[in-house]
Amino acid sequence: MLRFLLPAVLAAVAFAADPLFDLSGQLQPPRRASVSLFGTGNPFATATLTDAAGRFNFKKLRADDYTVAVFVTGRGEARRTVEVGPAAAGSRHRVFLTLDLKDSDFEFDAPVPQYSVSTTQLAIPKEAQREYLEAEKDLEKHDPDAAVKRLEAAVAMAPQFAVAWNELGTIAYQTRKFDRAEECFRQALEQDPGAFDPLVNLGGVLVTVHKLDQAVDYNLRAVLARPHDALANSQLGLTYFELGRVDLAQKYLERTRQLDPAHFSRPQLLLAEIHLRRGERREAAAVLEEFLKYHPDWPQAAKMKQTIVELRQ
Repeated sequence: MLRFLLPAVLAAVAFAADPLFDLSGQLQPPRRASVSLFGTGNPFATATLTDAAGRFNFKKLRADDYTVAVFVTGRGEARRTVEVGPAAAGSRHRVFLTLDLKDSDFEFDAPVPQYSVSTTQLAIPKEAQREYLEAEKDLEKHDPDAAVKRLEAAVAMAPQFAVAWNELGTIAYQTRKFDRAEECFRQALEQDPGAFDPLVNLGGVLVTVHKLDQAVDYNLRAVLARPHDALANSQLGLTYFELGRVDLAQKYLERTRQLDPAHFSRPQLLLAEIHLRRGERREAAAVLEEFLKYHPDWPQAAKMKQTIVELRQ
C-alpha cells in the first residue's frame, strides 16, 4: 500500500520555480541572533540578523524545504526545518515560523555563522577566505556553478580549508554528484578531524550510495558527538532501516521526530513503513497525518490523505 514512501525519503521535492515566497520568523524567547537559511533540496544559502524582538525575515524564496540555523553568542547554534511552498504560504505567499528554543536545543560547539570567519580559520589566506565568502554570495543568487569555481580556487590556495571542502561536498550532494561529495567530505574531515558538519554529511552520502557498513560507523559517531542533532539521528535510523535492524531504526527515527518533526529527511515516512510491517495501521496513519501537518505541499498529499482514511477503517 505504501510502496511510494521509502523511495521518497531520499528524493528531493520538485517544486515549481514560481512563485516566490517570504519567510518571517520569531524567536521565543525574544533574543538577538544571527539566522542562516539553507536549501535542503537545492544549493542555496543566505543569512540575516534578528531585531531586538527576535524577529527575522527572508524574501523571494523558491519553494523548498529549508534548514533554519539560529546562532546566539554564548549559546551556540540550533537548527529547525521549515517547508516553504504554496500550501504552507497561503494566498499571501508568506510562511510564518515561531521558533521556541530552549537552551538544550543549542549546540555549544557549533561554528560561527557563515558570513564570519572562525578563529580556527585565521591561518587560511585572506584570498581563500574571500573566495569562500564570494561563493556564499553566489549560492544566495542560486548560482552553484560559480560557487563551485570559487570554492575550488579556495581549497587550491588553502588545502586545509575544511569549511570550503564541506561546502563543495554539500553542493555536489545536492546536485547528485555523490562520488564527488564523498571525496570532499572525506577531505574536510582529514583537514579537521573534529569537525561535525563533514562527519554527518559523509554519513549521509554513504547511506545514499548504500555503503551501509561505513554509514553506520559515521552516523553513529555523529550521534555520539551531538545526541540532539536531528540529521544525525535520522541518518542513523535510515541506515539501520536499510540494514533490516528495524527496532534500532525506529528508536532513532522517533528521536528525529521529537527533535524536529518537520525535518527534511521525513522520518514519519519510514516510521509509517515500520508500523505497517508490524500491522500497526492506526499508528501508521497517525505519523502520516503528522507528516502532512508539516509538509502540506508534499506532491502526493492527496494520495496520502486517502491512505490515512483507509488505514483507519
